[in-house]
Amino acid sequence: MSTPSEPVALRLIDREFLIACAPEEREGLLESAAYLDRKMRELRANAKTPGFDRLAVLAAISITHEFLALRKQHSGHDQGVSDSLAALRRKLDAALDAPLK
Repeated sequence: MSTPSEPVALRLIDREFLIACAPEEREGLLESAAYLDRKMRELRANAKTPGFDRLAVLAAISITHEFLALRKQHSGHDQGVSDSLAALRRKLDAALDAPLK
């Protein structure tokens, strides 16, 4: 059985949008909308032609760039952790395989 959706009012710049979401996703949706609103306002302050659609596209590109950079950085950390765990596993295997004295 799926969770019923409920409309959530989001405000971006001077426009309001109603978006349906599950109750448990409401807080995350509101946080996302607040982040997007801040990003759009930041871009509007520096834009020559601050049309809503243009700001939305610029914000989407900017946020996507941030996301991909963080994902790439996180991926590098994951590889480092994997390498460290593999080295630790080899040491543990060697210690367990060593004859008792």
